[in-house]
Amino acid sequence: MTSSYIGRFAPSPTGQLHLGSVYTALASFLEARARGGLWKLRFDDLDTPRNVKGAVSDMLRTLDVLGLHWDGEVDYQSLHISEYEDALTDLITQHKVYRCECSRKNLSQVYAQTCRYASISPQTPHALRLLVDDQHICFYDHLQGNIEQHVATRYGDFILKRKDAIIAYTLAVVLDDARQGVTDVVRGLDLLDETPKQRYLQHCLHLPMLNYCHVPILVDQQGKKLSKTTLASAVDLASPSDVLFQLLMWLNQYPPYELKHAAVVDVLAWAIACWDSTKLSGISSICVVS
Repeated sequence: MTSSYIGRFAPSPTGQLHLGSVYTALASFLEARARGGLWKLRFDDLDTPRNVKGAVSDMLRTLDVLGLHWDGEVDYQSLHISEYEDALTDLITQHKVYRCECSRKNLSQVYAQTCRYASISPQTPHALRLLVDDQHICFYDHLQGNIEQHVATRYGDFILKRKDAIIAYTLAVVLDDARQGVTDVVRGLDLLDETPKQRYLQHCLHLPMLNYCHVPILVDQQGKKLSKTTLASAVDLASPSDVLFQLLMWLNQYPPYELKHAAVVDVLAWAIACWDSTKLSGISSICVVS
């Protein structure tokens, strides 16, 4: 019987893939393949000032060399601007969105509803915020267990469209996942706090609720997450099997040593057959020693 599982990997094209990104990509890929499901690829390319020329082709090559082959056509957020705008129009019609002229430097983490009842002209530079009501969001994470968050208290009315007219990640990602038929999201633990907001928005837009699995993040010796902002270097593709072997070790899968120099297809075949994400339970981060 064909699995109904659909996973995805959705990087932002802001540079080459580093080990932290490929770590979560591999976890997502293995979960999908072990479940007999599909694995989709999407580029979160809406934040155009941060996009780097050539990054998409570099990322595609990295995934290909590592044998992380996706199903179907590659998707791009930039192709779906009208879809995001239509969703915003629907929310505005339902009086669930309002204009906000506050500058980021004057905002704390929890928005104080400064503009919720203000009358702001469409001509005034403004963001669009979702009016968040008094509601607890509860869900079960495959690795992190039961999660409960009161979105209004934790974040307040969060932004759906920025002042620079760029659609916010939170709105785009829930519409993207629905469009691609995604059922399960495997991603880094650093995004766990984003999930209640996304589930709240899924409810507002009458979209399917997804299953989540937030894996540990890779950190450097200072405890900082490997990322482009911490100057994490691109994945060295000279020996892709070595890369996969090391990533599987960090994923607590402990592959047999002979796979270290095996063909990529053989490494992945073993990894799919033996994949057990529960081996990551109770771990928040893994230190990468350079």
